[in-house]
Amino acid sequence: MSLSRKRKKELRKLQSQASNLWESQQVLVGEAAHVAREASRQLGHLGREQVRPRIQAGYETYAAPYVAKGKDVVNHTIVPAAGAVVGSAMSVWDAANDTRSRLASGRGLDLSAFRKPAPAPVKKGIGAGGVIAIILGVAAALGVLYAAWQTLRADDELWVADDPLRAPDA
Repeated sequence: MSLSRKRKKELRKLQSQASNLWESQQVLVGEAAHVAREASRQLGHLGREQVRPRIQAGYETYAAPYVAKGKDVVNHTIVPAAGAVVGSAMSVWDAANDTRSRLASGRGLDLSAFRKPAPAPVKKGIGAGGVIAIILGVAAALGVLYAAWQTLRADDELWVADDPLRAPDA
């Protein structure tokens, strides 16, 4: 296909304009990337210098007393109650196993326990209820520590400007 000189000249001119536009857009994109990097850096400084101390102070003022109170409740109320419940359940289980073994061996039911009180057995160490109570206490403490860590860790990537199109006030 042959083009007239006029058309060739117009196409060269258009190609030149497109090339100039492309170069100017590349410069503009480079400048925009520079501004974005600088804004990200400044936002990180702002988070470390302004936001994190305020969050820490707010945590110390508002949340820390409740976390301490929650630990106290767990350690002095829930863990002992859970230990008592588990210990009682284990006692019932042991009594049922003892009765089952007596019936299986043909000795029948032992009614002597109902006639006179049996001497209390001497404990030799921590029982199953104590072990379960300790496990529950450690799990609760780990849960509180994990929640505190999640609250206080720094996630600089999560900070997003409210209005990204508006120029910052300087």
